[in-house]
Amino acid sequence: MNEQSSRVPPLPQLTGAVCAIARDAAREILKIYNSEFTIEHKDDRSPLTAADMAAHDTICRGLQDLTPDIPVLSEESVNIPFSTRKNWQYYWLVDPLDGTREFIKRNGEFTVNIALIDKHAPVLGVIHVPVTGTCYFACQGHGASKKSGDGGPVTIKTRATRAGSFSVAGSRSHGSDKQQAFFRKLGDIEIHAIGSALKFCLVAEGLVDIYPRFGPTSEWDTAAAQCIVEEAGGIVTGLDLEPLRYNSKESLLNPDFLAIADRSFDWQPYLNDL
Repeated sequence: MNEQSSRVPPLPQLTGAVCAIARDAAREILKIYNSEFTIEHKDDRSPLTAADMAAHDTICRGLQDLTPDIPVLSEESVNIPFSTRKNWQYYWLVDPLDGTREFIKRNGEFTVNIALIDKHAPVLGVIHVPVTGTCYFACQGHGASKKSGDGGPVTIKTRATRAGSFSVAGSRSHGSDKQQAFFRKLGDIEIHAIGSALKFCLVAEGLVDIYPRFGPTSEWDTAAAQCIVEEAGGIVTGLDLEPLRYNSKESLLNPDFLAIADRSFDWQPYLNDL
């Protein structure tokens, strides 16, 4: 990682501890999910529930206890200026409840996302699904895994892509005209509509070939998933087909991006003129 890495456990050991923190956050989320919760709105009109804040508090406490020297940037604590952030060599990047709209709909398609960023790239990622108890996790150089319930971890891999038989992940709540134009270019495709970071998990598990996102997302939406997809054999890129980078600018917004299963497949012809 860098010169401070000796202060924290090795990445595989750290990953296990972060999975436990994500489970703790999931328990707090489910307490509220199974109650009559209220909905507030942030300044950008995106919804906020008590579950977002309960998960945020649980994760921040857990990470600060685990690695006191590593700063935490969470969706619910974004008022950290770039003048401070730009000096971070590594930090935790957290979405305490990814898929708040799915949470409100009570369809179960929401996740807890925790990533460790080192030099603008995610080197550890955990995605926990509170309703099912499933956890996806990865760390640099050690592959990607999925753990369901009380079962043991299972290695997951992306799949090879073949033109003419594409399977695609799409958004449950954030479809766009540009997405539909891209889908039309792909021809006769199988579409899997699902919420939150679970779309990335479909890529990592080898169930779909690509997840395109045309529209605004933030860095905490993609970081944990990018590590998992990359360690499973895929890649998460901008439309320039270069990997997404983190904490490299004032804005925390991502460009349009693609989560790609097969690194060797040429998607450029399908992106032209979009």
